[in-house]
Amino acid sequence: MKVWIPHEAGRELLGEVPADVTVEVAADLERLPSDPAGVRFWVPPFLSSGDVTGLLRRLPDLRVVQLLTAGADVWAGRVGPGVTLCDGRGVHDSATAEWVVTAILSQLRGFPALARAQARREWAYAEVTPTDELAGKRVLIVGAGSIGRAVRDRLAPFEVDFTLVARTARPNEGVHPVDELPRLLPEADVVVVLVPLTDRTRGLVDEKFLAAMPDGALLVNAARGPVARTSALVAELSTGRLRAALDVTDPEPLPADHPLWELPNVLLTPHVAGSVRGLLPRAYRLVGAQLGRFVAGEPLDNVVVDGY
Repeated sequence: MKVWIPHEAGRELLGEVPADVTVEVAADLERLPSDPAGVRFWVPPFLSSGDVTGLLRRLPDLRVVQLLTAGADVWAGRVGPGVTLCDGRGVHDSATAEWVVTAILSQLRGFPALARAQARREWAYAEVTPTDELAGKRVLIVGAGSIGRAVRDRLAPFEVDFTLVARTARPNEGVHPVDELPRLLPEADVVVVLVPLTDRTRGLVDEKFLAAMPDGALLVNAARGPVARTSALVAELSTGRLRAALDVTDPEPLPADHPLWELPNVLLTPHVAGSVRGLLPRAYRLVGAQLGRFVAGEPLDNVVVDGY
């Protein structure tokens, strides 16, 4: 049985594999390591560009696609019958949660303005202070999966009040249904969006969503760019009424002439939340565990159903 992985380092990180398993590195999908026949377990490249799903048509023996991303929007509905799609849930929890906390604190404490002042060699105390603060804020986390819970846990020491939202209510966990957003948004000082991209969440952050947020509130998007309607973001943020921290945009990469670059109330980063040095060890621990389950005929974890 052949297994394709996208990193040479993954060979060692996988640890010991069964004797009848051959691991090959398929980092460049234009130069495949061997005949696609016989590949039963495939780990596609992380954040790959181009028609990566097109290779599915050339893998006749494929049984498992194990993603390294938390989101499966590019793959859902494309793997075909007989192939199990699994996402990377859990791999990016700590890194993405760290980015969210960093982005919130940076915006509330005025770091973007201070960085611009540093570039001008200006001592901007009078310009920036007093800054906002995180203590006492009401934080609404839209997306109560593993990353959402990781964000909640890391923000807990900052003396904030939390509300979590998911597709459906989970009363025993204090999680509200997404249908309650119109009531919850006006009460939130910080709104963190962490939902996967599906037909239901595409354009979730639209004109009504943004209009419901109170003056001075902060929107943080660490989900996927199309979860937010870009035209609505530009229109609302251009007024200066809200602030935003965006790790994802639509389109992506964001063109150099896009108006979002120029808005002083917007912090932009180029989809870096999950790209940290600890990614590969965590990712291949998951891959190794999943491969072991597959070989043993056991149920796989993180199976994607209805895009989640």
